[in-house]
Amino acid sequence: MSKPDPLSRRERQIMDALFALSEAPIAAIRGEMIDPPSANAVRTLLQILEDKGQVKRRKDGRHFVFSPVASRKRAGKHALQHVLETFYEGSIEDAVAAHFTGKQGKLDESAYQRLRALIDAAREGEK
Repeated sequence: MSKPDPLSRRERQIMDALFALSEAPIAAIRGEMIDPPSANAVRTLLQILEDKGQVKRRKDGRHFVFSPVASRKRAGKHALQHVLETFYEGSIEDAVAAHFTGKQGKLDESAYQRLRALIDAAREGEK
């Protein structure tokens, strides 16, 4: 599996808008963005994202409608892998430990149980 090209801040904003909308024309994408760039800038960024294989477009009347190529879950896995490699030398353990050492790491009992079930399932899958 090849690594996707890293996304700029604006490209990430456009992808976030597309994940929220599923499929949308430029005007709707701009409507989802905070402090959006011009329609021409969004059009250019969408072309770049299309070249990177992140979005696809289809003709809908006189306009194009854009949508993400990958599912949100798949894109999230790629983004998480990028974060792990960039900040934690690829270690999921270090990332989880970093999360649990801060205030944001406080989990209730049901969250701990869900995590334990996921770890147990992963362990079973290795056997």
